[in-house]
This record gives sequence, C-alpha cells and structure tokens, in this order.
Amino acid sequence: MKIIKKAQAGTMQSSDLMVFTEPSDGLEIVIDSTVAKQYGHLIRAKVEEVLDRMEVTQGTIRIKDRGALDYAIDARVQAAVLRSQEA
Repeated sequence: MKIIKKAQAGTMQSSDLMVFTEPSDGLEIVIDSTVAKQYGHLIRAKVEEVLDRMEVTQGTIRIKDRGALDYAIDARVQAAVLRSQEA
C-alpha cells in the first residue's frame, strides 16, 4: 500500500499523539516525542508493526508524540493511513 494523499489523526493533548502522512518514494518514519530518550525505540517499533500489518511500503509518517501509550499509537497510525487512502 502507498500513502496517496496527506492525512492526519490524533491530538496534541498530553498522553496522545498526532500522526501525519504524506506521499513519498520510500518509507520514512520521523518521530518527535517528549519521551524519546526513554521510549523512542518502542514508539518506532509500534509504528513499524502497524505499517507492516497494513502492508504500507511507501510514504512519510511523521509522529508528534506527547507520551501516548501503545494502543493509542496503534489506533492513530492506523486511522491516518486509512484516511490517506480515501478519495
């Protein structure tokens, strides 16, 4: 699956995150998190897991995290990817 248009999901409230998607030639994940030093590797792993499950092969995924838990990361990434496919 390719990201075909810009989309977003989430909020900037504490314990949540914003996910932005946009088309690109490769697959790129950019994470900006208030807890990156402690949990950055876990956030990236969760995002990669969702993208693998959804078979996303092309697009840029930008994450602005404010301490979201893994279930929120999963839901927000999935919502943004699905919105990027809508006509």
